[in-house]
Amino acid sequence: MPTLELLTAGDLRALISGFADALAAHRETINRLNVYPVPDGDTGTNMALTLASVVTELEGAAPDMDATCHAIAHGSLMGARGNSGVILCQILRGLAGSFKAADAVDARTLADALDAASTAAYGAVGRPVEGTILTVVRVAAESSRAAFDAGADLLGVLEAARAGGGEALAETPEMLPVLKEAGVVDAGGTGLLLLLDVALHLVDGRPVPDPDDDLAGASPEFLEAFEAAHGEGGHEGSLAGLRYEVMYFLEAPDESIAGFKDVWATLGDSIVVVGGDGLWNCHIHTDDIGPAVEAGIDVGKPRGIRVTDLLDEFAELEEERWVREAEPMANEPSIVHEPVPCAVVAVSVGDGVRRIFQSLGVQVVVTGGQTMNPSTAQLLEAVESAPAPDVVLLPNNKNIIPVAEQVDAMTAKTVRVVPTRGVAEGFASLLAYDPGSTAPANAESMAAAAAQVTAGEITRAVRDSSTDRGPIREGDWLGIARDGIIAVDDDLSGAATTLLDRLVGPEHEIVTVIEGEGASQAITRHLEVWVHDNRPGCEVEVHHGGQPLYPYLFGVE
Repeated sequence: MPTLELLTAGDLRALISGFADALAAHRETINRLNVYPVPDGDTGTNMALTLASVVTELEGAAPDMDATCHAIAHGSLMGARGNSGVILCQILRGLAGSFKAADAVDARTLADALDAASTAAYGAVGRPVEGTILTVVRVAAESSRAAFDAGADLLGVLEAARAGGGEALAETPEMLPVLKEAGVVDAGGTGLLLLLDVALHLVDGRPVPDPDDDLAGASPEFLEAFEAAHGEGGHEGSLAGLRYEVMYFLEAPDESIAGFKDVWATLGDSIVVVGGDGLWNCHIHTDDIGPAVEAGIDVGKPRGIRVTDLLDEFAELEEERWVREAEPMANEPSIVHEPVPCAVVAVSVGDGVRRIFQSLGVQVVVTGGQTMNPSTAQLLEAVESAPAPDVVLLPNNKNIIPVAEQVDAMTAKTVRVVPTRGVAEGFASLLAYDPGSTAPANAESMAAAAAQVTAGEITRAVRDSSTDRGPIREGDWLGIARDGIIAVDDDLSGAATTLLDRLVGPEHEIVTVIEGEGASQAITRHLEVWVHDNRPGCEVEVHHGGQPLYPYLFGVE
Protein backbone atom coordinates (compact mmCIF):
# COMPACT_ATOMS: atom_id res chain seq x y z
CA MET A 1 0.00 0.00 0.00
CA PRO A 2 1.22 3.56 -0.61
CA THR A 3 2.46 5.45 2.43
CA LEU A 4 0.07 8.15 3.61
CA GLU A 5 1.41 11.67 3.90
CA LEU A 6 -1.69 13.12 5.59
CA LEU A 7 -4.48 11.80 7.80
CA THR A 8 -8.01 12.92 6.92
CA ALA A 9 -11.09 12.84 9.15
CA GLY A 10 -11.92 9.47 7.61
CA ASP A 11 -8.44 8.21 8.51
CA LEU A 12 -8.91 9.37 12.11
CA ARG A 13 -12.16 7.40 12.29
CA ALA A 14 -10.34 4.34 10.98
CA LEU A 15 -7.59 4.95 13.54
CA ILE A 16 -10.06 5.06 16.44
CA SER A 17 -11.91 2.00 15.18
CA GLY A 18 -8.65 0.09 14.77
CA PHE A 19 -7.44 1.18 18.20
CA ALA A 20 -10.71 -0.02 19.74
CA ASP A 21 -10.35 -3.38 17.99
CA ALA A 22 -6.73 -3.69 19.12
CA LEU A 23 -7.59 -2.92 22.74
CA ALA A 24 -10.39 -5.48 22.63
CA ALA A 25 -7.99 -8.10 21.28
CA HIS A 26 -5.26 -7.24 23.81
CA ARG A 27 -7.64 -6.65 26.72
CA GLU A 28 -6.87 -9.77 28.73
CA THR A 29 -3.11 -9.63 28.25
CA ILE A 30 -3.08 -5.97 29.31
CA ASN A 31 -5.18 -6.95 32.33
CA ARG A 32 -2.47 -9.43 33.24
CA LEU A 33 0.08 -6.62 33.39
CA ASN A 34 -2.04 -4.55 35.78
CA VAL A 35 -0.19 -4.31 39.11
CA TYR A 36 -0.23 -0.51 39.63
CA PRO A 37 -1.82 1.54 41.18
CA VAL A 38 -4.07 -1.36 42.25
CA PRO A 39 -3.50 -4.95 41.08
CA ASP A 40 -7.14 -5.47 40.14
CA GLY A 41 -6.60 -6.78 36.62
CA ASP A 42 -8.90 -4.35 34.79
CA THR A 43 -6.69 -1.85 32.92
CA GLY A 44 -7.24 -3.52 29.55
CA THR A 45 -10.97 -3.74 30.12
CA ASN A 46 -11.25 -0.10 31.18
CA MET A 47 -9.26 1.14 28.19
CA ALA A 48 -11.27 -1.04 25.80
CA LEU A 49 -14.58 0.17 27.21
CA THR A 50 -13.43 3.77 26.96
CA LEU A 51 -12.68 3.33 23.25
CA ALA A 52 -15.95 1.49 22.69
CA SER A 53 -17.72 4.64 23.86
CA VAL A 54 -15.73 6.73 21.37
CA VAL A 55 -16.63 4.41 18.51
CA THR A 56 -20.31 4.67 19.43
CA GLU A 57 -20.08 8.47 19.56
CA LEU A 58 -18.43 8.57 16.12
CA GLU A 59 -21.24 6.52 14.59
CA GLY A 60 -23.65 9.39 15.14
CA ALA A 61 -21.28 12.21 14.16
CA ALA A 62 -20.91 14.06 10.88
CA PRO A 63 -17.89 13.01 8.76
CA ASP A 64 -15.97 16.30 8.78
CA MET A 65 -12.86 16.93 10.90
CA ASP A 66 -14.54 19.22 13.41
CA ALA A 67 -17.39 16.80 14.17
CA THR A 68 -15.01 13.84 14.22
CA CYS A 69 -12.73 15.47 16.78
CA HIS A 70 -15.69 16.61 18.89
CA ALA A 71 -17.00 13.04 18.95
CA ILE A 72 -13.60 11.69 19.99
CA ALA A 73 -13.35 14.21 22.81
CA HIS A 74 -16.91 13.83 24.05
CA GLY A 75 -17.10 10.05 23.61
CA SER A 76 -13.90 9.48 25.58
CA LEU A 77 -15.05 11.81 28.36
CA MET A 78 -18.42 10.10 28.76
CA GLY A 79 -17.03 6.58 28.43
CA ALA A 80 -13.82 6.84 30.48
CA ARG A 81 -13.52 3.97 32.95
CA GLY A 82 -11.03 3.55 35.77
CA ASN A 83 -7.76 5.37 36.33
CA SER A 84 -6.27 4.25 33.01
CA GLY A 85 -9.42 5.03 31.04
CA VAL A 86 -9.66 8.55 32.43
CA ILE A 87 -6.02 9.30 31.59
CA LEU A 88 -6.49 7.79 28.12
CA CYS A 89 -9.52 10.04 27.72
CA GLN A 90 -7.40 13.10 28.39
CA ILE A 91 -4.77 11.94 25.90
CA LEU A 92 -7.45 11.51 23.22
CA ARG A 93 -8.94 14.90 24.06
CA GLY A 94 -5.52 16.49 23.74
CA LEU A 95 -5.01 14.89 20.32
CA ALA A 96 -8.51 15.81 19.14
CA GLY A 97 -8.12 19.41 20.28
CA SER A 98 -5.04 19.83 18.10
CA PHE A 99 -6.43 17.93 15.11
CA LYS A 100 -9.68 19.93 15.17
CA ALA A 101 -8.21 23.05 13.61
CA ALA A 102 -6.57 21.18 10.73
CA ASP A 103 -8.06 20.07 7.44
CA ALA A 104 -5.74 17.07 7.60
CA VAL A 105 -3.04 15.84 9.99
CA ASP A 106 0.54 16.26 8.80
CA ALA A 107 3.87 15.78 10.59
CA ARG A 108 3.74 19.13 12.39
CA THR A 109 0.13 18.69 13.49
CA LEU A 110 0.88 15.23 14.85
CA ALA A 111 3.90 16.42 16.84
CA ASP A 112 1.86 19.34 18.21
CA ALA A 113 -1.00 17.00 19.10
CA LEU A 114 1.23 14.56 20.98
CA ASP A 115 2.66 17.50 22.95
CA ALA A 116 -0.88 18.61 23.79
CA ALA A 117 -1.87 15.06 24.76
CA SER A 118 1.09 14.73 27.13
CA THR A 119 0.43 18.11 28.73
CA ALA A 120 -3.27 17.31 29.15
CA ALA A 121 -2.57 13.91 30.70
CA TYR A 122 -0.13 15.28 33.27
CA GLY A 123 -2.43 18.19 34.03
CA ALA A 124 -5.35 15.89 34.80
CA VAL A 125 -3.52 13.83 37.42
CA GLY A 126 -3.29 15.14 40.97
CA ARG A 127 0.05 13.50 41.74
CA PRO A 128 1.74 12.35 38.50
CA VAL A 129 3.78 9.16 38.90
CA GLU A 130 6.57 8.24 36.48
CA GLY A 131 6.77 4.70 35.19
CA THR A 132 3.15 4.81 34.03
CA ILE A 133 1.19 5.71 30.90
CA LEU A 134 2.17 9.33 31.63
CA THR A 135 5.85 8.57 31.05
CA VAL A 136 5.07 6.71 27.83
CA VAL A 137 3.02 9.52 26.31
CA ARG A 138 5.54 12.17 27.39
CA VAL A 139 8.55 10.41 25.85
CA ALA A 140 6.57 9.57 22.72
CA ALA A 141 5.72 13.28 22.37
CA GLU A 142 9.32 14.38 22.97
CA SER A 143 10.57 11.87 20.39
CA SER A 144 8.04 12.98 17.80
CA ARG A 145 8.99 16.63 18.32
CA ALA A 146 12.69 15.85 17.88
CA ALA A 147 11.93 13.92 14.68
CA PHE A 148 9.85 16.74 13.22
CA ASP A 149 12.50 19.31 14.10
CA ALA A 150 14.99 17.12 12.20
CA GLY A 151 12.77 17.20 9.09
CA ALA A 152 10.82 13.95 9.39
CA ASP A 153 7.56 13.43 7.50
CA LEU A 154 4.35 11.98 8.98
CA LEU A 155 5.67 8.41 8.91
CA GLY A 156 8.98 9.46 10.43
CA VAL A 157 7.27 11.34 13.26
CA LEU A 158 5.05 8.33 13.97
CA GLU A 159 8.01 5.94 13.94
CA ALA A 160 9.94 8.17 16.34
CA ALA A 161 6.96 8.43 18.67
CA ARG A 162 6.52 4.64 18.68
CA ALA A 163 10.22 4.00 19.22
CA GLY A 164 10.48 6.55 22.03
CA GLY A 165 7.30 5.35 23.69
CA GLY A 166 8.46 1.73 23.43
CA GLU A 167 11.79 2.54 25.06
CA ALA A 168 10.00 4.42 27.83
CA LEU A 169 7.68 1.48 28.39
CA ALA A 170 10.63 -0.89 28.65
CA GLU A 171 12.10 1.37 31.36
CA THR A 172 8.94 1.54 33.49
CA PRO A 173 10.04 -1.33 35.78
CA GLU A 174 13.11 0.72 36.72
CA MET A 175 10.84 3.61 37.76
CA LEU A 176 8.24 1.64 39.71
CA PRO A 177 9.54 -1.14 41.99
CA VAL A 178 6.16 -2.91 41.96
CA LEU A 179 6.54 -3.44 38.21
CA LYS A 180 10.10 -4.70 38.56
CA GLU A 181 9.10 -7.16 41.27
CA ALA A 182 6.40 -8.60 39.03
CA GLY A 183 8.64 -8.60 35.97
CA VAL A 184 6.16 -6.60 33.90
CA VAL A 185 5.94 -3.25 32.17
CA ASP A 186 3.17 -0.73 32.80
CA ALA A 187 -0.26 -1.89 31.64
CA GLY A 188 -1.62 1.53 30.66
CA GLY A 189 1.50 2.37 28.69
CA THR A 190 1.21 -0.95 26.88
CA GLY A 191 -2.34 -0.10 25.84
CA LEU A 192 -1.38 3.39 24.69
CA LEU A 193 1.32 2.11 22.35
CA LEU A 194 -1.37 0.22 20.46
CA LEU A 195 -2.67 3.61 19.30
CA LEU A 196 0.69 4.28 17.62
CA ASP A 197 0.86 0.71 16.31
CA VAL A 198 -2.53 1.11 14.63
CA ALA A 199 -1.50 4.50 13.26
CA LEU A 200 1.58 2.93 11.67
CA HIS A 201 -0.59 0.16 10.24
CA LEU A 202 -2.85 2.82 8.75
CA VAL A 203 0.00 4.91 7.34
CA ASP A 204 2.23 2.22 5.83
CA GLY A 205 0.52 -1.15 6.41
CA ARG A 206 2.83 -2.66 9.03
CA PRO A 207 1.14 -5.30 11.21
CA VAL A 208 -0.27 -4.59 14.66
CA PRO A 209 1.57 -6.65 17.34
CA ASP A 210 0.12 -9.91 18.59
CA PRO A 211 -1.49 -9.87 22.08
CA ASP A 212 1.06 -12.37 23.37
CA ASP A 213 3.76 -9.74 22.84
CA ASP A 214 2.28 -7.73 25.72
CA LEU A 215 3.49 -10.29 28.23
CA ALA A 216 7.03 -10.50 26.93
CA GLY A 217 9.41 -10.25 29.86
CA ALA A 218 6.88 -11.05 32.57
CA SER A 219 8.35 -13.42 35.13
CA PRO A 220 6.96 -16.99 35.26
CA GLU A 221 6.26 -16.45 38.94
CA PHE A 222 4.13 -13.40 38.17
CA LEU A 223 2.18 -15.13 35.42
CA GLU A 224 1.50 -18.11 37.68
CA ALA A 225 0.39 -15.82 40.49
CA PHE A 226 -1.81 -13.83 38.13
CA GLU A 227 -3.60 -16.90 36.85
CA ALA A 228 -4.18 -18.10 40.40
CA ALA A 229 -5.48 -14.69 41.39
CA HIS A 230 -7.48 -13.66 38.34
CA GLY A 231 -8.31 -16.86 36.50
CA GLU A 232 -11.61 -17.06 38.35
CA GLY A 233 -11.79 -13.37 39.04
CA GLY A 234 -10.39 -13.36 42.55
CA HIS A 235 -7.25 -11.75 43.81
CA GLU A 236 -4.71 -13.36 46.09
CA GLY A 237 -2.92 -11.21 48.59
CA SER A 238 -3.77 -7.76 49.81
CA LEU A 239 -4.39 -4.62 47.85
CA ALA A 240 -2.13 -1.86 48.99
CA GLY A 241 -3.27 1.66 49.65
CA LEU A 242 -6.74 3.15 49.81
CA ARG A 243 -9.79 0.98 49.72
CA TYR A 244 -12.36 2.47 47.35
CA GLU A 245 -12.38 3.76 43.80
CA VAL A 246 -14.97 6.52 43.39
CA MET A 247 -15.90 7.87 39.97
CA TYR A 248 -18.61 10.20 38.79
CA PHE A 249 -19.51 12.83 36.23
CA LEU A 250 -19.60 16.31 37.72
CA GLU A 251 -21.62 19.16 36.27
CA ALA A 252 -19.82 22.21 37.67
CA PRO A 253 -18.38 25.56 36.54
CA ASP A 254 -14.85 25.27 35.20
CA GLU A 255 -13.58 27.85 37.69
CA SER A 256 -14.67 25.66 40.64
CA ILE A 257 -12.58 22.64 39.65
CA ALA A 258 -9.26 23.83 41.09
CA GLY A 259 -10.83 24.12 44.53
CA PHE A 260 -12.58 20.77 44.04
CA LYS A 261 -9.23 19.13 43.26
CA ASP A 262 -7.71 20.72 46.38
CA VAL A 263 -10.44 19.14 48.52
CA TRP A 264 -9.98 15.77 46.86
CA ALA A 265 -6.22 15.98 47.45
CA THR A 266 -6.97 15.74 51.19
CA LEU A 267 -9.14 12.63 50.71
CA GLY A 268 -7.05 10.21 48.65
CA ASP A 269 -4.80 9.64 45.67
CA SER A 270 -4.87 8.43 42.05
CA ILE A 271 -6.88 11.59 41.43
CA VAL A 272 -7.76 12.26 37.81
CA VAL A 273 -10.23 14.98 36.81
CA VAL A 274 -10.79 15.53 33.10
CA GLY A 275 -13.26 17.52 31.04
CA GLY A 276 -14.29 21.13 30.59
CA ASP A 277 -17.17 23.39 29.56
CA GLY A 278 -19.11 22.45 32.69
CA LEU A 279 -18.79 18.64 32.52
CA TRP A 280 -16.03 16.65 34.24
CA ASN A 281 -15.15 12.97 34.65
CA CYS A 282 -13.71 12.50 38.16
CA HIS A 283 -11.72 9.57 39.60
CA ILE A 284 -10.18 9.02 43.05
CA HIS A 285 -8.94 6.23 45.33
CA THR A 286 -10.07 6.98 48.87
CA ASP A 287 -11.19 5.59 52.22
CA ASP A 288 -13.92 8.24 52.51
CA ILE A 289 -16.74 7.70 50.01
CA GLY A 290 -19.15 10.21 51.52
CA PRO A 291 -16.76 13.19 51.59
CA ALA A 292 -15.55 12.33 48.08
CA VAL A 293 -19.11 12.64 46.79
CA GLU A 294 -19.96 15.63 49.00
CA ALA A 295 -17.00 17.54 47.53
CA GLY A 296 -18.76 17.33 44.17
CA ILE A 297 -22.09 18.38 45.64
CA ASP A 298 -20.40 21.45 47.10
CA VAL A 299 -19.45 22.76 43.66
CA GLY A 300 -22.03 21.20 41.34
CA LYS A 301 -24.07 18.12 40.55
CA PRO A 302 -22.46 14.65 40.61
CA ARG A 303 -24.16 11.95 38.54
CA GLY A 304 -23.40 8.41 37.45
CA ILE A 305 -21.67 7.73 40.78
CA ARG A 306 -19.67 4.49 40.75
CA VAL A 307 -18.00 3.01 43.83
CA THR A 308 -15.69 -0.01 43.58
CA ASP A 309 -14.23 -1.79 46.59
CA LEU A 310 -10.52 -2.34 45.93
CA LEU A 311 -9.88 -4.47 49.00
CA ASP A 312 -9.04 -8.15 48.79
CA GLU A 313 -12.18 -9.97 47.70
CA PHE A 314 -11.48 -12.90 49.98
CA ALA A 315 -11.50 -10.72 53.09
CA GLU A 316 -14.91 -9.43 52.04
CA LEU A 317 -16.26 -12.93 51.51
CA GLU A 318 -15.05 -14.08 54.91
CA GLU A 319 -16.80 -11.15 56.55
CA GLU A 320 -20.02 -11.87 54.69
CA ARG A 321 -19.90 -15.55 55.67
CA TRP A 322 -19.60 -14.40 59.26
CA VAL A 323 -22.62 -12.11 58.80
CA ARG A 324 -24.65 -14.95 57.34
CA GLU A 325 -23.66 -17.50 59.97
CA ALA A 326 -23.79 -15.17 62.97
CA GLU A 327 -26.95 -14.31 64.91
CA PRO A 328 -28.56 -11.76 62.54
CA MET A 329 -30.69 -8.67 62.84
CA ALA A 330 -28.49 -6.25 64.77
CA ASN A 331 -29.35 -2.61 64.16
CA GLU A 332 -26.25 -0.77 63.04
CA PRO A 333 -26.25 3.04 63.37
CA SER A 334 -22.49 2.91 62.81
CA ILE A 335 -22.39 6.49 61.55
CA VAL A 336 -23.40 9.15 64.07
CA HIS A 337 -25.99 11.46 62.50
CA GLU A 338 -27.25 14.82 63.64
CA PRO A 339 -31.01 14.95 64.37
CA VAL A 340 -33.11 15.60 61.26
CA PRO A 341 -36.84 16.04 60.63
CA CYS A 342 -37.01 12.76 58.70
CA ALA A 343 -34.64 9.76 58.90
CA VAL A 344 -34.37 6.54 56.89
CA VAL A 345 -34.09 2.97 58.20
CA ALA A 346 -33.04 0.37 55.64
CA VAL A 347 -32.82 -3.43 55.76
CA SER A 348 -29.79 -4.97 54.11
CA VAL A 349 -27.06 -7.55 54.42
CA GLY A 350 -23.50 -7.23 53.19
CA ASP A 351 -20.86 -4.78 54.34
CA GLY A 352 -20.68 -3.09 50.96
CA VAL A 353 -24.46 -2.65 50.72
CA ARG A 354 -24.58 -1.22 54.26
CA ARG A 355 -21.78 1.21 53.43
CA ILE A 356 -23.52 2.45 50.29
CA PHE A 357 -26.83 2.91 52.11
CA GLN A 358 -25.06 4.92 54.80
CA SER A 359 -23.25 7.07 52.23
CA LEU A 360 -26.65 7.83 50.65
CA GLY A 361 -27.98 9.17 53.94
CA VAL A 362 -29.50 6.15 55.72
CA GLN A 363 -29.28 6.66 59.48
CA VAL A 364 -29.91 3.08 60.69
CA VAL A 365 -29.28 -0.21 58.87
CA VAL A 366 -30.97 -3.40 60.06
CA THR A 367 -29.17 -6.57 59.05
CA GLY A 368 -31.57 -8.84 57.20
CA GLY A 369 -32.80 -10.02 53.85
CA GLN A 370 -33.67 -13.27 52.12
CA THR A 371 -33.83 -16.09 54.73
CA MET A 372 -32.93 -13.48 57.39
CA ASN A 373 -36.15 -11.49 57.78
CA PRO A 374 -36.14 -9.11 60.76
CA SER A 375 -39.08 -9.06 63.10
CA THR A 376 -41.44 -6.17 63.70
CA ALA A 377 -39.78 -5.67 67.09
CA GLN A 378 -36.36 -5.32 65.51
CA LEU A 379 -37.63 -2.81 62.96
CA LEU A 380 -39.37 -0.91 65.75
CA GLU A 381 -36.11 -0.79 67.71
CA ALA A 382 -34.37 0.67 64.65
CA VAL A 383 -37.09 3.27 64.16
CA GLU A 384 -36.91 4.33 67.80
CA SER A 385 -33.11 4.72 67.55
CA ALA A 386 -33.32 6.90 64.43
CA PRO A 387 -32.58 10.59 65.19
CA ALA A 388 -35.87 11.95 63.81
CA PRO A 389 -39.59 12.22 64.64
CA ASP A 390 -40.45 11.00 61.12
CA VAL A 391 -38.97 7.81 59.64
CA VAL A 392 -39.07 6.18 56.21
CA LEU A 393 -38.57 2.39 56.17
CA LEU A 394 -36.92 0.63 53.21
CA PRO A 395 -37.56 -3.14 53.56
CA ASN A 396 -35.67 -4.04 50.34
CA ASN A 397 -37.33 -7.47 50.23
CA LYS A 398 -40.94 -8.33 49.39
CA ASN A 399 -41.20 -10.65 52.40
CA ILE A 400 -40.27 -7.84 54.79
CA ILE A 401 -42.79 -5.30 53.46
CA PRO A 402 -45.79 -6.64 55.48
CA VAL A 403 -43.72 -6.66 58.68
CA ALA A 404 -42.47 -3.11 58.07
CA GLU A 405 -46.03 -1.87 57.58
CA GLN A 406 -46.89 -2.84 61.18
CA VAL A 407 -44.35 -0.45 62.73
CA ASP A 408 -46.23 2.83 62.37
CA ALA A 409 -48.98 1.68 64.74
CA MET A 410 -46.44 0.73 67.41
CA THR A 411 -44.59 4.03 67.80
CA ALA A 412 -45.31 7.68 68.48
CA LYS A 413 -43.15 8.55 65.48
CA THR A 414 -44.60 8.97 62.00
CA VAL A 415 -43.45 5.99 59.93
CA ARG A 416 -44.00 5.35 56.25
CA VAL A 417 -42.88 2.34 54.22
CA VAL A 418 -41.50 2.62 50.70
CA PRO A 419 -42.21 -0.92 49.41
CA THR A 420 -38.78 -1.58 47.93
CA ARG A 421 -38.35 -5.20 46.90
CA GLY A 422 -34.61 -5.15 46.43
CA VAL A 423 -31.40 -3.28 47.09
CA ALA A 424 -31.34 -1.59 43.67
CA GLU A 425 -34.79 -0.10 44.32
CA GLY A 426 -33.61 1.04 47.75
CA PHE A 427 -30.60 2.82 46.27
CA ALA A 428 -32.74 4.52 43.65
CA SER A 429 -35.33 5.66 46.18
CA LEU A 430 -32.69 7.50 48.20
CA LEU A 431 -31.96 9.83 45.30
CA ALA A 432 -35.29 11.47 46.14
CA TYR A 433 -34.77 11.51 49.93
CA ASP A 434 -34.97 14.91 51.62
CA PRO A 435 -34.03 14.79 55.34
CA GLY A 436 -35.70 18.15 55.86
CA SER A 437 -39.09 16.95 54.65
CA THR A 438 -41.74 14.70 56.26
CA ALA A 439 -42.15 10.92 56.14
CA PRO A 440 -45.33 11.05 54.00
CA ALA A 441 -43.79 13.46 51.47
CA ASN A 442 -40.54 11.49 51.32
CA ALA A 443 -42.36 8.18 50.96
CA GLU A 444 -44.26 9.47 47.95
CA SER A 445 -41.24 10.87 46.11
CA MET A 446 -38.98 7.95 47.06
CA ALA A 447 -41.53 5.38 45.90
CA ALA A 448 -41.77 7.17 42.57
CA ALA A 449 -37.98 7.06 42.21
CA ALA A 450 -37.86 3.36 43.11
CA ALA A 451 -40.56 2.59 40.55
CA GLN A 452 -38.27 3.81 37.77
CA VAL A 453 -35.91 0.88 38.39
CA THR A 454 -36.26 -2.52 36.71
CA ALA A 455 -34.70 -5.02 39.12
CA GLY A 456 -33.27 -8.50 38.72
CA GLU A 457 -31.20 -10.96 40.71
CA ILE A 458 -29.12 -14.08 40.30
CA THR A 459 -29.31 -16.90 42.85
CA ARG A 460 -28.75 -20.65 42.95
CA ALA A 461 -31.36 -23.41 43.00
CA VAL A 462 -31.27 -25.46 46.21
CA ARG A 463 -33.37 -28.31 44.85
CA ASP A 464 -34.65 -29.84 41.61
CA SER A 465 -37.80 -28.22 40.25
CA SER A 466 -39.59 -27.26 37.06
CA THR A 467 -40.83 -23.94 35.67
CA ASP A 468 -42.08 -22.41 32.46
CA ARG A 469 -38.39 -22.08 31.57
CA GLY A 470 -37.95 -25.83 31.76
CA PRO A 471 -36.49 -28.16 34.38
CA ILE A 472 -34.28 -26.80 37.15
CA ARG A 473 -31.56 -28.92 38.70
CA GLU A 474 -30.06 -28.35 42.11
CA GLY A 475 -27.08 -26.02 41.67
CA ASP A 476 -28.42 -24.27 38.55
CA TRP A 477 -28.14 -20.49 38.44
CA LEU A 478 -31.47 -18.68 38.25
CA GLY A 479 -32.08 -15.21 36.80
CA ILE A 480 -35.14 -13.74 38.50
CA ALA A 481 -37.11 -10.58 37.66
CA ARG A 482 -40.36 -9.16 39.02
CA ASP A 483 -42.40 -11.50 36.80
CA GLY A 484 -40.58 -14.65 37.87
CA ILE A 485 -37.70 -16.83 36.69
CA ILE A 486 -36.26 -15.54 33.42
CA ALA A 487 -33.07 -17.58 33.05
CA VAL A 488 -31.90 -21.06 34.06
CA ASP A 489 -28.29 -21.99 33.36
CA ASP A 490 -25.59 -24.15 34.91
CA ASP A 491 -23.17 -21.28 34.22
CA LEU A 492 -23.36 -18.10 36.35
CA SER A 493 -22.22 -15.86 33.51
CA GLY A 494 -24.77 -17.38 31.13
CA ALA A 495 -27.66 -16.87 33.54
CA ALA A 496 -26.60 -13.28 34.20
CA THR A 497 -26.31 -12.29 30.53
CA THR A 498 -29.64 -13.94 29.68
CA LEU A 499 -31.31 -11.99 32.49
CA LEU A 500 -29.69 -8.72 31.37
CA ASP A 501 -30.83 -9.38 27.81
CA ARG A 502 -34.43 -9.44 29.07
CA LEU A 503 -34.11 -6.56 31.54
CA VAL A 504 -32.16 -3.99 29.52
CA GLY A 505 -33.95 -2.36 26.63
CA PRO A 506 -32.89 0.32 24.13
CA GLU A 507 -34.56 2.99 26.27
CA HIS A 508 -32.42 2.30 29.33
CA GLU A 509 -29.38 4.40 30.28
CA ILE A 510 -27.81 2.86 33.40
CA VAL A 511 -27.27 -0.70 34.61
CA THR A 512 -26.29 -0.96 38.28
CA VAL A 513 -24.47 -4.19 39.15
CA ILE A 514 -24.18 -5.08 42.83
CA GLU A 515 -21.65 -7.87 43.41
CA GLY A 516 -22.35 -10.35 46.17
CA GLU A 517 -20.82 -13.53 47.51
CA GLY A 518 -19.89 -15.76 44.60
CA ALA A 519 -19.34 -12.93 42.11
CA SER A 520 -15.98 -12.70 40.37
CA GLN A 521 -14.01 -9.95 38.69
CA ALA A 522 -13.87 -11.99 35.49
CA ILE A 523 -17.65 -12.41 35.27
CA THR A 524 -18.28 -8.78 36.23
CA ARG A 525 -15.94 -7.65 33.45
CA HIS A 526 -17.77 -9.97 31.06
CA LEU A 527 -21.12 -8.43 32.02
CA GLU A 528 -19.77 -4.89 31.55
CA VAL A 529 -18.46 -5.77 28.10
CA TRP A 530 -21.75 -7.51 27.22
CA VAL A 531 -23.76 -4.40 28.06
CA HIS A 532 -21.44 -2.11 26.10
CA ASP A 533 -21.46 -4.46 23.10
CA ASN A 534 -25.20 -5.21 23.09
CA ARG A 535 -26.76 -2.05 24.53
CA PRO A 536 -24.69 0.83 23.09
CA GLY A 537 -24.97 4.02 25.09
CA CYS A 538 -26.00 2.24 28.29
CA GLU A 539 -23.59 2.86 31.19
CA VAL A 540 -22.65 0.25 33.82
CA GLU A 541 -22.08 1.10 37.47
CA VAL A 542 -20.54 -1.62 39.66
CA HIS A 543 -20.74 -1.74 43.46
CA HIS A 544 -19.39 -4.39 45.81
CA GLY A 545 -22.29 -5.29 48.07
CA GLY A 546 -21.02 -8.51 49.66
CA GLN A 547 -24.58 -9.89 50.02
CA PRO A 548 -24.89 -13.67 50.55
CA LEU A 549 -27.04 -15.94 48.34
CA TYR A 550 -27.15 -13.47 45.44
CA PRO A 551 -23.85 -13.10 43.54
CA TYR A 552 -25.43 -10.39 41.37
CA LEU A 553 -28.24 -7.90 41.87
CA PHE A 554 -29.18 -5.67 38.94
CA GLY A 555 -30.98 -2.36 38.74
CA VAL A 556 -31.83 -0.95 35.31
CA GLU A 557 -32.88 2.66 34.73
